[in-house]
Amino acid sequence: QLQLEESGGGSVRDGDSLTLSCAASARASSNTVQAWFRQAPGKEREFVALIRWRGYSAFYADSVKGRFTISRDNPKNVMYLQMSSLKVEDTAVYYCAVASEYTSNAAAYHTWGPGTQVTVAS
Repeated sequence: QLQLEESGGGSVRDGDSLTLSCAASARASSNTVQAWFRQAPGKEREFVALIRWRGYSAFYADSVKGRFTISRDNPKNVMYLQMSSLKVEDTAVYYCAVASEYTSNAAAYHTWGPGTQVTVAS
């Protein structure tokens, strides 16, 4: 059974940068998609970014486009989320997830990590 675990969260100031990692217990099928979601207190879980296990296709939410970069190292079974120009609004628990289709809908993702906290203070 595939397992995911996030790391790299922490507390930073407005405008700072931070990189999150997501380690997988095994490589997923080549046609799967891995994504980052986040959830702030009192808000619904929202899509952040996704990337295919094969190829170079990536997609970002409008709220993070130009500031966040998703990448992966398949031989190491690790995915990354490089975050820059962080805003207070980016404060949330960030989750790594895997789906079998290309979608930003959280309901379609079948495997999730436990999450890592990112706090941005002005």
